[in-house]
Amino acid sequence: MNSWLHFDTFLGLPIEQWIYAALVAAIAYLLIFALLGFIVRKLSDISQRTSTRLDDILLEVMRETNRFTIALFAVLMGIHFLDLPDKWVTRLDHVSFVIIGVQIALWLNKGITIWSSGKLVHVDGTAENPVITAMLSWIFKTIVWTVVLLTMLANVGVNITAFVASLGVGGVAVALAVQNILSDLFASLAIGLDKPFVIGDFIVFGDVAGSIERVGLKTTHIRSISGEQIVCSNTELLKNTIHNYKRMADRRVVFKFGLTYATEAESIEKIPQIVRAAIEQSEHTRFDRAHFKEFGASSLDFEVVYFVDSSDFNLYMDIQQAINLYLIKAFKAIDAEFAYPTMTLDMPVNEVALRKVSSKKVVKVN
Repeated sequence: MNSWLHFDTFLGLPIEQWIYAALVAAIAYLLIFALLGFIVRKLSDISQRTSTRLDDILLEVMRETNRFTIALFAVLMGIHFLDLPDKWVTRLDHVSFVIIGVQIALWLNKGITIWSSGKLVHVDGTAENPVITAMLSWIFKTIVWTVVLLTMLANVGVNITAFVASLGVGGVAVALAVQNILSDLFASLAIGLDKPFVIGDFIVFGDVAGSIERVGLKTTHIRSISGEQIVCSNTELLKNTIHNYKRMADRRVVFKFGLTYATEAESIEKIPQIVRAAIEQSEHTRFDRAHFKEFGASSLDFEVVYFVDSSDFNLYMDIQQAINLYLIKAFKAIDAEFAYPTMTLDMPVNEVALRKVSSKKVVKVN
């Protein structure tokens, strides 16, 4: 039996070596798997005792270790026990390096994903800065895979300097071809850094008014007042002057009204106090001024200014409605009437026509 194992061959190698290689591969797989389980248990214990985020990320990363890469690495460790030519040993070393590099890249990629997910999903369902988080996640992943790829190429003997130089020339050509996309990409970066608005803000620019639903790398999604979704390029959006009403701490309200010229002076003197009482009936308002401003074309014009301590438009409209109703009732009580546009026309009279009309005799028919 021993002679058969020693002298019988498979692919030019004794069966005995293949058996040793298989045993080494199996033992290596079990040991690596056991070591991984031990690390996961230790990290789990640590994460339960601490409140930091780092150990939780490491735990999730180790739990997502690719079992296939472990099996490949174990097989390669077993193959090293075969009497292979030197060139094959070198190639196996390269393959081992590639497997280790891919697994490290997968760990880092998973860690970046978990980190970005934690940034994007808060307890209240909102994210502080989703654009920057998404862009940093994309940049970090690109850097990780680029470094791993270049390292693997250098390990197998590729001239990295020439390769990077060629990538630089190609990158310039690609940048020229996709300059519009890159413009939107950098515009989204500007939105993330400067934060002119965040998700949930109500903005107005140009003829568009609505709430921000999503800020992407190329476009921003806005839900308009009428209900439809507006998708706007980030570059075009930043070219406009943006009015962000969500960040308005106080709303300054100016409104005017006019009374007829028949209104008595005593009643006019009472108007500012009546207006003040109408405004101060709400706990969300702050009275500023109310004045008889000017003599209008057909009315005595008043101007009123007050503040609402909220950016809620519906609340503002409810307050203004209550003020208007209060004024209607109060003005009626003091015989003050709201003015409406009127015009008096002085028509010249034709005297000749008037004499003809007056000289006609009226004949009464019985």
